[in-house]
Amino acid sequence: MALLNVASVIAIFLLASTYAFLSLLPTNTAKTSVSPLTLSLLFFNNLNIFIAMCEIVLGLNILTIQQDYKRLHAKYSPGNHEWSACVKFLTMPIPLSQLCSGKHTWSKMWSTYSLYDPSYQNHESFGFFIDFGNGLSTIPPSILMNLAMVLDTTRYTDSDSWSSTVLSPLFVGCVGLAMYWQLETIEILYKVEILL
Repeated sequence: MALLNVASVIAIFLLASTYAFLSLLPTNTAKTSVSPLTLSLLFFNNLNIFIAMCEIVLGLNILTIQQDYKRLHAKYSPGNHEWSACVKFLTMPIPLSQLCSGKHTWSKMWSTYSLYDPSYQNHESFGFFIDFGNGLSTIPPSILMNLAMVLDTTRYTDSDSWSSTVLSPLFVGCVGLAMYWQLETIEILYKVEILL
């Protein structure tokens, strides 16, 4: 019997991953308290990590997504009932044995979303390539930014240490700027593609 559904798994992932990074906060330093901005960035970066993992599922399971999309399109599209398909996906029970199954669980997110934008079931489309690439490229920067927000970076002052370079505010800021620029550019290009 499945005690979880898709929506609850997403919520648990976001809460657990945010808590995991918050648990790395050092005690008795200035970083012990968490600002609303830090908390919102941690939450956003963890949401981005979840989406990136799902985008990797998109690239690795496109044939399964295409098959499932055809079935969903025949069932939901004639009467424009895409919203019903979304609700059914979000409330779909997930047995623990399939919690991490990209093929059996998380690929269904893309076949359902394809009811709104069929390019996501087409492995030759812009949406497919840009999201699969985004999934591959945004997990490390998101983790790096999360770590820089919660770790006591004053401990890493040795100029010869790799951690002093990787966790330096300048490096993390440049990586974050590049990642957020990439996300915004992808969003703009996607909106332009829809309008054309």
